[in-house]
Amino acid sequence: MNITAIKSDTANILITAKIDSATIEKNINKIAKQLAKTEQIDGFRKGKVPVKIIKKMYGEKVKQEAESDALGEIIEYAKKELDIKDEDIIGEPTFKKYEKNSDGSIDIEMTLSLQPTIELEGYEKLAIDYEEPTVEEKEIDEKIDKIIEQNSPFKKIKEDRALENGDQAIFDFVGKIDGVEFEGGSAKKFELVIGSGQFIGGFEEQMVGMKMGETKDISVKFPEDYQSKELAGKEAIFTITLHTIKAKDKKSELDEEMVKRLLPGDDNATVDTIREQVIEQIKSEKLSKLYNEELKPKLIEALVTEYEFDLPNNIVEQEIDAQVNQKAQTMSEDELNEYKDNDEKINELRESFREDAKNSVKATFLVDALAKKENIIVSDHEVTRTIYYEAMITNQDPEKIIEYYKKNNLLPAIKMGLIEDKLFSKILGI
Repeated sequence: MNITAIKSDTANILITAKIDSATIEKNINKIAKQLAKTEQIDGFRKGKVPVKIIKKMYGEKVKQEAESDALGEIIEYAKKELDIKDEDIIGEPTFKKYEKNSDGSIDIEMTLSLQPTIELEGYEKLAIDYEEPTVEEKEIDEKIDKIIEQNSPFKKIKEDRALENGDQAIFDFVGKIDGVEFEGGSAKKFELVIGSGQFIGGFEEQMVGMKMGETKDISVKFPEDYQSKELAGKEAIFTITLHTIKAKDKKSELDEEMVKRLLPGDDNATVDTIREQVIEQIKSEKLSKLYNEELKPKLIEALVTEYEFDLPNNIVEQEIDAQVNQKAQTMSEDELNEYKDNDEKINELRESFREDAKNSVKATFLVDALAKKENIIVSDHEVTRTIYYEAMITNQDPEKIIEYYKKNNLLPAIKMGLIEDKLFSKILGI
């Protein structure tokens, strides 16, 4: 084989080679002999199958493996020639040329991408100055009022009025599909806060306006992806009898009793303790907003501008692919048709994303290198805990969210985001 391997830059290798037919034939014979020892074929004892029979039966498969082995030899030669370790290589080789000739030889031109070399000096100076967020008395009072409202007990209403959003309803219900009750579709003296979204869509909304003692039939449709396959996508009639309406006690206040409910186990907690925690929470929320909307984007921009290093081409191309695909999802059918079978227009679209893709890839490598330098580590437990917290505040099932992330291979991205935030917080001194 004739092989030439050169470094295009510090992150990319260009390999040109010609695999002659003799090399391919040699590899074919080697693979066929190995198969002959292990294949069980009628009419032959195991290990005694003639090589020519193997070639005849597995001709195309053996040839593909022979070509693959030859490519492996080319890459091994390039690694040895340029003193490259396996851990330096990123991703799979990309081919600019793979041309089979009439004489059985193959002309190849391919690139290998390497981990970029980054000199990380002086990044501390890129930290952006910021003012510590302040908290106004009005903000504290509003937050405490909200805490009081959320933690006030429900009390039975005395006035004769209809059920409203935010009320707690105590009611009986019986659910039927095609006139037949179904398992889990009935209960007595059930307690439900209207507007909480605890029941399937349309259920709580149709209860609004009912009065105590009233019985009403409501019709709802179970979602197509409902957890119970027997109910998914089906329409049901629920007969509801409303017994009691409870509303939040508007006379509640932040007193010692409520403090004990808010901070159980802390015998020394006072109203001032809650107030101090509220101040810290508001500060934290403001700082988080400042970080996400201003400090983080500015720091990423500063890092990308400050450091220059060669990028692995295959990773840049993958990022362009991702951004083009994301753009395509927002296009109308007519827009997509404009790109169909139009390579020139597709290339124009790809090039329009190149600069953003390069900056994104550059930022990713910088974060990774800086995190290693600063010994920033995020455990799997931290990832799970973060997902659980996000699920709880959005009223979603954390187990389902984690399963979704696993299925779609999104956990590494969550982990990278946490590493990034830890790193930037350290640099910024937050």
